[in-house]
Amino acid sequence: MKNNKDKSHLVDVTKLEKSLPGYEEIMALHKRAIEKKEDIYIDPKTGYQVFTAAFLLEKGYCCGSGCRHCPY
Repeated sequence: MKNNKDKSHLVDVTKLEKSLPGYEEIMALHKRAIEKKEDIYIDPKTGYQVFTAAFLLEKGYCCGSGCRHCPY
């Protein structure tokens, strides 16, 4: 069951370097997904699904996979 608490503070959680091409677009997609309470967004370059920090926090632990927006 999802927790409906405000998670807007998680929009800036990332392991990406700001110098990465497309950084701003990726972070905007991450922010939009969190605002819409969506668990994932689609990476614009690869087409892969990316978990949001809000989803990963809800999971409750770090899985050790190096997730882009891991809050742990």
